[in-house]
Amino acid sequence: MRLGEGVLKRHAGALSMALRLMDMLTCICAGLVAFVLRFGTDNLIPSPNYGALLVIGTLLTVIVFPMTGLYRSWRTRNPLAPAGRALVAWCLVFAALLIVLVLGKQAEHFSRLWLAAWFLAGALLLVLLRWLTYGLLKLLRQRGYNRRYVVIVGGGEHARELLRQVSNSLSSGFRVLAVFNDVEGVKDIWGHPLLPTAGLVDFVHQQVVDEIWLALPLEQSHRLRNILAQLSNCPANVRYIPDFRDLYLLNHGVSDVLGIPMIDLTSSPLQGNGMLVKVLEDRLLAAVILLLASPLMLLIALGVKLSSPGPVLYRQKRHGWDGRAIEVYKFRTMRVHKEQAGRVTQASPDDGRFTPIGGWLRRTSLDELPQFFNVLQGRMSIVGPRPHAVEHNEQYRAIINRYMLRHLVKPGITGWAQINGLRGMTETPDKMQKRVEFDFYYIENWSLWFDLKIIVLTFFMGFVNKNAY
Repeated sequence: MRLGEGVLKRHAGALSMALRLMDMLTCICAGLVAFVLRFGTDNLIPSPNYGALLVIGTLLTVIVFPMTGLYRSWRTRNPLAPAGRALVAWCLVFAALLIVLVLGKQAEHFSRLWLAAWFLAGALLLVLLRWLTYGLLKLLRQRGYNRRYVVIVGGGEHARELLRQVSNSLSSGFRVLAVFNDVEGVKDIWGHPLLPTAGLVDFVHQQVVDEIWLALPLEQSHRLRNILAQLSNCPANVRYIPDFRDLYLLNHGVSDVLGIPMIDLTSSPLQGNGMLVKVLEDRLLAAVILLLASPLMLLIALGVKLSSPGPVLYRQKRHGWDGRAIEVYKFRTMRVHKEQAGRVTQASPDDGRFTPIGGWLRRTSLDELPQFFNVLQGRMSIVGPRPHAVEHNEQYRAIINRYMLRHLVKPGITGWAQINGLRGMTETPDKMQKRVEFDFYYIENWSLWFDLKIIVLTFFMGFVNKNAY
């Protein structure tokens, strides 16, 4: 180990404490900056009430920030991850502050502009602090400091992939010391000689090893118990990396079922806290949108009724969450007609079935406003894979692999595929395949922030689209 390589690791506790203190100072500084912006430079010292609230907010950061996982290692994550986590933690702190003010009937004693400025200044400073810290640590790792020394146990393509990832991610700070595996005829992997596993324990005790990665192929998993027994007294972090390259994973992770850890190969992200967040997001936003859009919806309903005979709403059976059939509402855009049993004809740009205002409603996506009632009923979400007609699902599930995995979440009014321009007719399986890939990306990466991003983007590129008809 070069001089200085282990300095950050040896002082990890002090660095964590320093970052916590900087967060506390950031909270106070943001409040003071907001106070000056609101009341001017003649009031540099806040009144006792404002000072007390600053102290409460600072103490809340000490309690809430560690609970959100803000101080864990982010060396292998995107720089947006720690910044996003800091924003979530700050929102929780401020929500707690507002609850304290309301329950204590003290809200009227504080300037709303000051509170808003404090929140925005705190959010900005916390994000900047995270980016500066992340960038500094990344630079130090690239220069050889704060390294984590790794030993890999395993061989074949699985071990090669790990070595390739380490080689391409120098800023993560990982360095592979040795590779152990008993494979006849193979002497090295990516320049690392293959050492016999019989010498693993002695090597770990003689070298400074931080991580041991067990990258055994599935067919060699029977060796795992023996290797773990050898490493029972090893102080390094031991991680098992199963070879899932031949298995399809969607929203994979680890779950505890009946006290038994299970690896999720395909699972819905909407479980536990995720489900609660999604329900609150959907119901609150749907209620607000329906309230604001109700005058427009009344005008549209009147226009539909006057434009052609028939009901105002069109109801269609579609597959919802877990593949269960649901009834989806839309403003009727076509003249009343009958479809051949088991067949649904997709709309085309010059479809003669459109009512006088039907084409316009489809091009602007206003025909889908009644689906917010579906959201309030719990049948749909605001964001999710778009629901397809039952007949189309039966058609595509037979020709597109894993097609029905779209229904691991509730269908949505808007979605990741739609704001990326994937709307309108799907004349070929390739078009539907592309749409399904975007749906899988959404399921794999779902978060409240991803949902809000899609909602915001929908206002700019989701309503009117050349493929919307």
